[in-house]
Amino acid sequence: MLPDYIAKAVPNPPEKRAPWYVNTAPSYAGVFLWVAFYESLGRITTNRADAGLILLALLVAGLLSFALYYYVPAMLGMKTGYPLYVVGSSTFGTRGGYAMPGLLMGLLQVGWFAVSTFFSTKYILSGFGSDPKPRTLLFAVVAILWGYTMALMGVMGIKYVARIALFLSLIPLLMVLLVFLHTRGGLAGYAPKTPDSFGAFTALIAAVIGFFATAGAAGADFGMNNRDARDVRLGGLVGIVLPVLYAAGLPILSVAAMASASSQFTYSELLGNIGTLGTAMFFLFAIASVAPTCFCAFIAGNSFSTMIPRVSRMASTMAGVTVSIVLAITGVAADLIGFFTIVGASFGPICGAMAADYLLSGKRWAGPRSGINWPGYIAWALGFLVGIIPFLPVSAELKRYAEPAVVYSFIVGFLVYAVLAKAGLEPKTVPVSAQAAAAGAE
Repeated sequence: MLPDYIAKAVPNPPEKRAPWYVNTAPSYAGVFLWVAFYESLGRITTNRADAGLILLALLVAGLLSFALYYYVPAMLGMKTGYPLYVVGSSTFGTRGGYAMPGLLMGLLQVGWFAVSTFFSTKYILSGFGSDPKPRTLLFAVVAILWGYTMALMGVMGIKYVARIALFLSLIPLLMVLLVFLHTRGGLAGYAPKTPDSFGAFTALIAAVIGFFATAGAAGADFGMNNRDARDVRLGGLVGIVLPVLYAAGLPILSVAAMASASSQFTYSELLGNIGTLGTAMFFLFAIASVAPTCFCAFIAGNSFSTMIPRVSRMASTMAGVTVSIVLAITGVAADLIGFFTIVGASFGPICGAMAADYLLSGKRWAGPRSGINWPGYIAWALGFLVGIIPFLPVSAELKRYAEPAVVYSFIVGFLVYAVLAKAGLEPKTVPVSAQAAAAGAE
């Protein structure tokens, strides 16, 4: 018998689907407009690469995000009408799917919630002119109030948040443009002081894809709302590639325009240096973070309640949120680039293995495979090891040329799964419809 998370899943019917410009494109654009995406990107590129190379790296990163991380999950969602945790049971098995991608998605959302809570608290305090240092009483109070409020909204009022999500995305859409227009004069005198084209190019690709990794895998959930392959393609290209260029390009160029003052600027530091305009924007960016924070809580709760149904959704969400708030208060969530690397290392081989499974199955969903699909798990483990090379005690030269590790982790996951599947190590599939009918008859 199939586990409940598969047997009770109901595919999204064609009549409930909509065009790409209604769902996929604006949803993904909103993900990239979140300030957590571009907060630290200027720091890793400023004074290492010129503007043309930065924009080229962003274009490559957007295309790779679309092709490697989004496309296959989205096609699986569109063709089946099922979400990620169901279609993932082919690559990882009916029992294996509990952990990957099921619970892993929820755990990483706990990390994302921590990131959002940290930066929202930092921006709120900066707007009031207070020192936004973690591990202080004031920071802790604001983080606790923000975190638990957003968690409650994510559990109980997500439908209301969803209704205003598009409006909230318009705030950063306009603000990054205003900041760029305010600072663009400095671009004429910008030139990288310590040129490192390779390092800047690969670091930017790694950061962008690492940020996008979980959202890319969740393409199955977006794809199940698409009508056809054209919706999948256009929704991804317009919702991923173009927003990466806009939402990362303008903030990085804004930071570059101020590079004479510092070579280690973050976007929040930039806002602190542009006077009254920046002060007002701290509050606006915090307001715009309401939707992403609530969605993190919602997705985490959905993952935990689906995979651990005996624990109430509210209890599991609040437990995860409490961990997130602690990570925010202690400042652990401040290392955005490090977190992006971990996310990319975690989901790179998942997406790679799913892509191999999809192609080997004739570009269709093979169906859930019984038990644990070891090729998927082995592919993930080896790919994850490659993805975390930047954290391992290896030579600086190896770390340098191991980037973008997030891309290499995908490749390893793809190749390992393909080899093991060809060797006949995949377990047999279990028909979904027959099992669902049997469950219903009982």
